[in-house]
Amino acid sequence: MKSDGTLHTDVVTSQSVFGAPCWVSLTTSDLRAAQNFYTAVLGWRWSATTRMGEQYRVASVGGVPVAGVAEVDFVAKTAVAWTAFFAVASADETVSRSQERGGTTAVGPISLAPGRAALLADRDGAVFGIWEGDLVSGWERWRNAAPSFIRLHTRDAFDAAIFYGEVLGWASAVPGCCEVDYEENEVVLRSFGDVVARIHSGALGAAPDPALRPHWQIHFAVDDVEACVRAARANGGTAHQQGIGSVEAVIVDPDGARFSVTARNAG
Repeated sequence: MKSDGTLHTDVVTSQSVFGAPCWVSLTTSDLRAAQNFYTAVLGWRWSATTRMGEQYRVASVGGVPVAGVAEVDFVAKTAVAWTAFFAVASADETVSRSQERGGTTAVGPISLAPGRAALLADRDGAVFGIWEGDLVSGWERWRNAAPSFIRLHTRDAFDAAIFYGEVLGWASAVPGCCEVDYEENEVVLRSFGDVVARIHSGALGAAPDPALRPHWQIHFAVDDVEACVRAARANGGTAHQQGIGSVEAVIVDPDGARFSVTARNAG
């Protein structure tokens, strides 16, 4: 950390930005089709990584890794979805805190070459990941190149904020922790001054539509929302934009994974 309280751009460990979103990953049934779709919509470039196996690709923007995409075995009924991962100092301790507070553990913690990860769900069923270890591209570089923020749609924003605060160490006495505020009917999470997540009340726990159930939605920052909408529709996806010139649109890729595109600096 610099003397003025801001963060160095060469942060490389999850402990340095604990509690903040640090990575996003997509599970899909067709890796090649996903690469083609997200290249068309978001302009991503791709590379393989031996650490994560043959069925995993890393997407980059301007040379900065921004997201991972994994082709998974759907015999095991793994959901097609985007998942946000939060940085933690200890994956094992975080999983224990989640379980003690009514959360569930789907996977892990498991050891990977650069660290440890787990896939969890909060008390209302919203899925999220945690990551302990080296960050792929440094936190600030990733933040500037990838999502504008992530938003939790949940039953009760205050209850969710308490759960995540206790599990991830938000608003704690530890230096560098995330700050939590209430603004414009949402709980707002900041890390080193940047808005990195929002929590919104209103989702229904038993809703048949997954878009209405509690879930984390990823908002990718883009320069031209309308161009992304056109590209999504032209490449087998669907998109809902609220009026011409809207700063945001919800897109569903051909495999059913949902995300948002938000005009840069609009979050």
